[in-house]
Amino acid sequence: MKYEIIKDNKYEYVDIGEGPVVIFLHGLMGALSNFEQTAKIIAHNGYRVIIPSLPIYTLPILQTSAKGISRFLEKFIDDLKLKDVSLLGNSLGGHVALIYTKNNPEIVKRLLLTGSSGLYEKTMGDSFPRREDYNYIKEKTQDVFFDPKIATKELVDEVFESVNSREKVIRILAIAKSAIRHNMAKDLPNMNQDTCLLWGKNDTVTPPEVAEEFHKLLPNSDLFWFDKCGHAPMMEHPIDFANKCVAWLKKH
Repeated sequence: MKYEIIKDNKYEYVDIGEGPVVIFLHGLMGALSNFEQTAKIIAHNGYRVIIPSLPIYTLPILQTSAKGISRFLEKFIDDLKLKDVSLLGNSLGGHVALIYTKNNPEIVKRLLLTGSSGLYEKTMGDSFPRREDYNYIKEKTQDVFFDPKIATKELVDEVFESVNSREKVIRILAIAKSAIRHNMAKDLPNMNQDTCLLWGKNDTVTPPEVAEEFHKLLPNSDLFWFDKCGHAPMMEHPIDFANKCVAWLKKH
């Protein structure tokens, strides 16, 4: 059963469970559905899970950046009157979580990062070559995962539609470039929040050495690995991912 998505004039988000707040932040090509199984398990274990749909395609073009999305998150958290939150971010979502934490350290209690950008990430470059070639986009989407079957036809269709929309692709590239430019290596040693790093051993977008670098630079971090796993552990190993998150959250 899919979870209910709340829509109002400002936001579109999921809000399930009761207890300490954990906000999930999806990646650049991600969606609320990326966390569905994981979210239900974490909520079932005594947490309030909130997943906002990030404004990848709806911000004014000059605000379309990792920093711009972080400012959106500030307003979202403020409007929902949330405090002492844990932020769980995948890929760009992890980067947004880090920027938000740097600017609002008093709000963030814990960080959980999986395949996060902020130090290094491999993208498709400055353009999407052969973006009209469905099989090429399918192959690139499959490359994100260890198991190519995770890239369902529905997911490939979504990516194909996005990269073939001029409006969308301009924003995708603007955000990707802003993330690459915004390296946070100098900021990480000042982030004292307990941090859980959850990484696929076969991640080709933010490879394992990126996780090691995060682990070295973040003063209070724990690092957990997932075998046979690419850039999105919460999609490839949702139950194991959720259980590791719950165990870590309860410990901290």
